[in-house]
Amino acid sequence: MSVSIIIHFTHVTREYDAGTHVLKAVDDATFSIKDGEFVVILGPSGAGKSTLLNLLGGMDSATSGSIMVDGKNIVGLSDDTLTEYRAAYVGFVFQFYNLIPTLTALENIALTKQIVKDPIDARKALGLVGLADHANQFPARLSGGEQQRVSIARAVAKNPVMLLCDEPTGALDSQTGIMVLELLQTMNRKHGKTLVIVTHNTALAEAADKVIHMKNGKICDVTQNPTPKALSEVNW
Repeated sequence: MSVSIIIHFTHVTREYDAGTHVLKAVDDATFSIKDGEFVVILGPSGAGKSTLLNLLGGMDSATSGSIMVDGKNIVGLSDDTLTEYRAAYVGFVFQFYNLIPTLTALENIALTKQIVKDPIDARKALGLVGLADHANQFPARLSGGEQQRVSIARAVAKNPVMLLCDEPTGALDSQTGIMVLELLQTMNRKHGKTLVIVTHNTALAEAADKVIHMKNGKICDVTQNPTPKALSEVNW
């Protein structure tokens, strides 16, 4: 059975008025992502990686072009419709965990019940990231890696089509970072979530199905990896 392509960027540009000139954070981007793919967006700081991810996540709006997700163009949608799109399609994982400090790990995850119709049970989501016994811990009592795993559980609990991750290991030591990446890869391989990770770490490309290379807002290359590695096999 052929795999459907669920995401199409076609000549997408995002411009910002920088006073004396116009800055093209994303410049004429065209690519596609298949359902269930593990995609890495790779490039140096300032390449436009995070802007590209925010456009896909409905957190930012394209100046021109189209972004088709499941046959619908999300460019130009109203704020209310974009909110519905983010709730139904997107689970975000950021470099900094954005947990609410006055809520326990379980309560942080249970917040998803307020924004989506069919969430995964918060305790089940916490179990998926190996933290079932930390349900009643507040974020300040968790390590950085544990907090990031809670944030992944919160994203997964929405039961989204895709997980969008912006430098998800940037605030972690290398060993903990690899553990978090292995968890994300498991969500992709075993649970079928389309996974898009923004990073400047070239080693991660070895584990991806597809690598999108960016520089100065432009997509320089899109590479398909015929034999992606397990993260345990990557030479870090």
